[in-house]
Amino acid sequence: MRTGSPKVKLKPLWRVAPQGLNFPNDGVNKTIGENYLSDQRSRSALWSVLTKIDAEAAAQARTQGCACGGALHRANYTRKVRGIEEDVKRDSFCCEREGCRRRTTPASVRFLGRRVYAGFIVVLLSALRHRLTVSRVTVLQEQLGVDRRTLERWRVWWQEQFLRSATWRTERGRFVPPPDETTLPWSLWKRFRARGSERLLDLLRFLRPWSIRVAPA
Repeated sequence: MRTGSPKVKLKPLWRVAPQGLNFPNDGVNKTIGENYLSDQRSRSALWSVLTKIDAEAAAQARTQGCACGGALHRANYTRKVRGIEEDVKRDSFCCEREGCRRRTTPASVRFLGRRVYAGFIVVLLSALRHRLTVSRVTVLQEQLGVDRRTLERWRVWWQEQFLRSATWRTERGRFVPPPDETTLPWSLWKRFRARGSERLLDLLRFLRPWSIRVAPA
């Protein structure tokens, strides 16, 4: 399934960082999840791809300009992102017109609301709760510094705020059959039919509307 997000031609992730990034066709499994969540090099490779997607979306937003008709000037701001060992800037713009000065922050594949962890970490660790043993998930939590209360908040978000959102109520009908809402986001992952790395990218593109919504960390 494809959403209306801009298409970006990218090298497959296994070419960006060959070690440990092979994607079997059945979706998230133990190998994939553990590579992205436990290996810093794999996380950095994925982050680079996501940064490029966001840059393309930001360029498109700037070209469109402000809703008032004014031009947009770049006004990026720093985001603290756990799980990514580098300085991170969130793409954002400010209208040039006096009396407007409206801020425009494009939706992102790197972030999920105001959470302090990278969006893909929230998605993958939440999904793998439905695939891995409790002990293995605990090991991944410890490696990333995600405590039990944080993981529980993520679970509640998927089961409550996400399901109640107008965007989800609109978009869920596009999946046949619809995802099992008791096992989100694992069941949502399985509804994307792209192969290899594109499957994860498609899921993160789909979740972009939630990147600009206020959500607990």
